[in-house]
Amino acid sequence: MIIAHDLWLRKWMTSTQIIWQCLFPLCLTMTSPIHAFTITEPLAGAKLTAGSPITVQVDLGNDTGIMKVRYYWYGEQDEALVEQDDSSAIGSIVAPVAMVSSAGQDPPFGGRLNIPQNSIGPMRLLAVAEVSRGRLGARSIFDEVIVDVEPPAALTAIDFETDKPLQLGRAGQSSAFGHVDSMGKIFELPVVADFADGVSRPITTPASGTSYESSNPQVITILPGGFLQIVGNGKTTITLTNRGKQGTLDVDVNVNDEPNEPPIADAGQNRTVKAGSKVTLTGLISRDPEGEALYYSWSQVRGSKVPLLDVNNSEPSFLAPDVSESRTYRFKLRVTDKKGADSLPAFVDVTVEP
Repeated sequence: MIIAHDLWLRKWMTSTQIIWQCLFPLCLTMTSPIHAFTITEPLAGAKLTAGSPITVQVDLGNDTGIMKVRYYWYGEQDEALVEQDDSSAIGSIVAPVAMVSSAGQDPPFGGRLNIPQNSIGPMRLLAVAEVSRGRLGARSIFDEVIVDVEPPAALTAIDFETDKPLQLGRAGQSSAFGHVDSMGKIFELPVVADFADGVSRPITTPASGTSYESSNPQVITILPGGFLQIVGNGKTTITLTNRGKQGTLDVDVNVNDEPNEPPIADAGQNRTVKAGSKVTLTGLISRDPEGEALYYSWSQVRGSKVPLLDVNNSEPSFLAPDVSESRTYRFKLRVTDKKGADSLPAFVDVTVEP
């Protein structure tokens, strides 16, 4: 009887072990908390409508001492501006705060937030939480998601916000880093569209649904990303198409015909660093085909704003902020040669770990 009972007990233990092994991963999936401050609503890639309200929700994860959360809207490639509750910082460009939320909101540290009326295409929702450290003051942590915003109404008209026709350059002009038009120059056209809801929205970039065509590619050629390049003197017509509508702009190019190739920006390799370390970005690999000196322009286009020093030098730097979990900061570099030709933008990601 003892042997029979022992065999029954072993079978029961084996069956129980198998059941537990099957359920354990599911239990982990159901009960594991998000370990860092995270936006849980809206989800990344969500399809949203400009001007409509949405519910924003965050998971605090293991971060304690959060006092409030500030929310900001940016276009996918917009420069990250200084984050503050108001514009009291003298000499700073302050990002407009879309919402400030606290523990008493419903949901806590979230709430109802309006999508900007004039937004279109990929938009970044940035949430910056202020964390108390007692007598040590406060620190900030962040999360952000990219969503896709569509206008609520049909496009009715397209307008190039330039002189018409557009005159580029004067023969014989000279330049000191980008102040005039020149052969090889790369540029964007400021374009807005009027929609049936009475709102004008910027549609310069392909991310907004725009495509370009040049009637004379020997004068103006179209580059990826909605950029145009001067490649010769003469006349051309630029046709922009968005949501089935078209707009045209006549362009007359009359620049110094000295051959010039635009410089090439290189923002260096993506990297991972530790919080608290000094990070030096490098654009030293950037080059000009004619070997001319370069003018550098750095900006931050992803992540909570960091104090980036020497933004007009080849190697700017910043101090990697405290983070609760790995967070990515993206920086953009454009370089300009002595004749005024700009490069296409180059990007570098810096991932900061705790």
